[in-house]
Amino acid sequence: MLVTFDAMKNNPFPTNYYLGEEFFCDRETETQILVSGLLSGNSMTLTAIRRMGKTGLIHHVLEKLKSEMLPIYLDILPTNDKTAFVKELSTAIVNAVPEKSPIGKKIWDFIKTLRPVISFDPLTGNPQVSITGTQNDADKNIDALLKFLNNLDQKVVIAVDEFQQILAYPEKNTDAWLRSIIQTLTNVVFIFSGSQRHLITELFSDSRRPFYRSTQILHFGSIVKDSYKQFIIEKFEEAERSISPEVVEDALEWASVHTYYVQLICNRLFANAPKEVTEKDLNREIIKILEEQEIVFFQYRELLTKPQWNLLMAIGLEEKVGSPTSMGFINKYKLGSSASVLRSLQSLEQKEMIYSDPGENGQKQYQVYDVLLKRWLQYKFQVHEI
Repeated sequence: MLVTFDAMKNNPFPTNYYLGEEFFCDRETETQILVSGLLSGNSMTLTAIRRMGKTGLIHHVLEKLKSEMLPIYLDILPTNDKTAFVKELSTAIVNAVPEKSPIGKKIWDFIKTLRPVISFDPLTGNPQVSITGTQNDADKNIDALLKFLNNLDQKVVIAVDEFQQILAYPEKNTDAWLRSIIQTLTNVVFIFSGSQRHLITELFSDSRRPFYRSTQILHFGSIVKDSYKQFIIEKFEEAERSISPEVVEDALEWASVHTYYVQLICNRLFANAPKEVTEKDLNREIIKILEEQEIVFFQYRELLTKPQWNLLMAIGLEEKVGSPTSMGFINKYKLGSSASVLRSLQSLEQKEMIYSDPGENGQKQYQVYDVLLKRWLQYKFQVHEI
């Protein structure tokens, strides 16, 4: 959903919504690849670590395509079965275009044939569509909705965020069933994305899966630092505020140039700092953010075993670790045996507390997933032992 700038109190650094092209930084290469692929009739899969800006990029691309295609966006994370999927899909369809437009009228006329229950979101006022029934009804309704879109005079792009959620549905082989419908569509293309990168990758890269090689896959990382720096300075200047390149550099470094955390610290600086933002303002906001999250991080410690917590802390303090089972690393942080470290490593990866990416030499580099947790570990360790 496109949120108006005025509605968000004139802060040009959104953290959980898309304001429009003017407030979207870079991603020019990724945007071009996605737009080109979709216009060429290819469905696309987005992969990136969490909070790197996948959803914002999707909305940005859908805005770019509005003149060429009917853009539909749905987030299926709240769904737990096919019936809930029907609700999200049908609601996304009716909200894609104004009801009184020619296509909007066609959509509503068709939706009404499914005997929906219409309600309205108390916050946005947008219609919500519930279509109840058995699993067999859900199968028929999803099939009918997608084939209806396929028969429209305008090409359609459907973005399905958190697509890995279909793996949690109680209905068996939902991915195979859905793939059997999608491969018959000639006028509809898809963007598939999700926050659990390993599951999304498995869905589209595992030769045993129905969606194997059915899409063009785009993996992306951080925004180029210089581009982000220029963007941040410009947004402050446009509001007749100032922030030095040095302060921006430090903010980007602290946030690991990770989109959500960059937006978060800039959002807070813009909201709370004076007209001329200084290093002192940056440090104050950083400490406030970390202290706000402290209760959550202490809960993590209670939920993890002592070996898991010690390894998590060690990786956080190191920023990146290439050989977590090496004796040098183990001895430095008193982590016990290499077998114990390996077990903790696997557990932390499964819990998505840490992740790995190939380094420059192709060797895995392990990092703490949550940048705030990483910085909190470093902050607490520098003050006193935890």
